[in-house]
Amino acid sequence: MKEPILVVLAAGMGSRFGGLKQMEQFGSNGEVLLHYSVFDALRGGFKKVVFIIRHDLEKDFRETILGRLEGKVQYELAFQELDSLIPLDIFAEAKKNGRTKPWGTAHALICAADRIDAPFAVINADDFYGREGFAAMGKFLSGGEPRPSASAEGAGADVKDGAIMPYKLEPTLSLKGTVSRGVCEVRDGYLVSIEELLSIEKKDGVIFNTGPDGAKQELKPETPVSMNFLGYPDSILPKFRQYFEEFIAASGRELKSECYLPKASDSFIKNNYLKMRVLQADSEWFGITYKEDKEAAIKRLAALTAQGIYPEPLWK
Repeated sequence: MKEPILVVLAAGMGSRFGGLKQMEQFGSNGEVLLHYSVFDALRGGFKKVVFIIRHDLEKDFRETILGRLEGKVQYELAFQELDSLIPLDIFAEAKKNGRTKPWGTAHALICAADRIDAPFAVINADDFYGREGFAAMGKFLSGGEPRPSASAEGAGADVKDGAIMPYKLEPTLSLKGTVSRGVCEVRDGYLVSIEELLSIEKKDGVIFNTGPDGAKQELKPETPVSMNFLGYPDSILPKFRQYFEEFIAASGRELKSECYLPKASDSFIKNNYLKMRVLQADSEWFGITYKEDKEAAIKRLAALTAQGIYPEPLWK
């Protein structure tokens, strides 16, 4: 079994935050949230990191983030751009229609596929997932057993299980506005489905999602949700390529269409290409959807450092 790879989604634009969240400093020595994730990943058994960024971010990314990691972390850069792996006619029409953003997290993953040759986990650059979560995911990816899968065309004779590290919904909400979350249905320790809900909030003690038609769906505080902490065998990458190609042919000309990893995973589960185990860990999540979320994150990191969970400075 090859040592697992951490794939970091760091090409986002942070529209609701109003800036580049992946570059925002939170630690007392200028650390960003991603520095803590990489630190936790290394002690959880990950040996290589693939950062997916945009070309216009590269200079600042190298200075702010990679500068602290040089000589300590094996890493590669991959780039997600508006025209990456997109048919010329679809790209031309999308640009003419005013599109400026790439096509989502599944698009990002296939932009990095040629740098992934081992089981891998995917995370957001601007979220904090906790050391326990990385320990559980690293252990799973390092020792997961293959399973027969007759329907996994093109993926080889065996397809290993994937995994998800879910978090309880309520602590992932923001006090300042709505959030998007992949709501998970779990059965017998495996993921049955993920439904991407784009407008979740809490008002008057009730958590609910507002659908595109205005209909409201109440959600329980302990509902497991995907925070894009997902683990896969590298043998599933051809399926991701196929899924994205079908998506872009059908929806690539739409101004705001996005191809999400959770939705792709849901499709693979339903088509028996992949099983995703639901990992359990007493792991804390926090993130910064809005500017107002930053202060709480700074205080929490300071507390974890004071408890000895993280050294100070984080990267010496």
